[in-house]
Amino acid sequence: MAAIKLKNISTRAPKRYNKEKTKTKTEEILHELDDLQNLLFAEGKHAVLVVMQGMDASGKDGVIRDVFGELNPQGVTVKSFKVPTEEEMAHDFLWRVHAAAPRKGVIQIFNRSHYEDILVTRVHKWCDDETAKKRMKAINDFESLLTQHNNTHILKFYLHISPEEQQQRLNERIHDPAKMWKYNEKDFEEAKHWDIYMKMYEDCFAHCNAIPWHIIPSDQNWYKEYLIASALHSTLKQLNMQYPGLKK
Repeated sequence: MAAIKLKNISTRAPKRYNKEKTKTKTEEILHELDDLQNLLFAEGKHAVLVVMQGMDASGKDGVIRDVFGELNPQGVTVKSFKVPTEEEMAHDFLWRVHAAAPRKGVIQIFNRSHYEDILVTRVHKWCDDETAKKRMKAINDFESLLTQHNNTHILKFYLHISPEEQQQRLNERIHDPAKMWKYNEKDFEEAKHWDIYMKMYEDCFAHCNAIPWHIIPSDQNWYKEYLIASALHSTLKQLNMQYPGLKK
């Protein structure tokens, strides 16, 4: 697999994509996803883990609302991984993550994930390279465990925005009353580490790629939502699920 260089990947939709036509197609996909999710829940043989990573303001919350929010809430759960608590810090770094792994029949979304422990921790030098390599191996083993022993299908998305788009979105949180609740002055400080974040993400893609990453151009929400909905649809469709019928 060729190394992923984020600077060589556009953050915008190719020009051949029409916004309105793509939004219509997304609506059609979401309608089909409603049926597929019902099948997933009823059959109870597969689990789906959706890992969403991205810089601040890349649109993770929006995807959860506008793509997964259209599905039956009984079969979708969301876990956001923030700064570890004192209890979590007393365990290995995957302890809190494994507890949130999806059960069969459910789509589990990680809004940020176990990858934070080899991303933000390295940017701020809380984790050295040797420790990061050990964690990468543990992550690969963890994901292999889920896929091989619990029929879990993992989709890993990196929401790829430009620094210019990020700054615009962060500034909107200052001026737009509907977005002010998201404002965190630390986000602007974190954005100053953009280059090192890109380097750490690329290292992550290179060493944790047994399950491939989807690099999602995310400057335009309509295109981002289309790509993620399409990937989920394709995954569920390939499972060839069947309703279990009457219980005997």
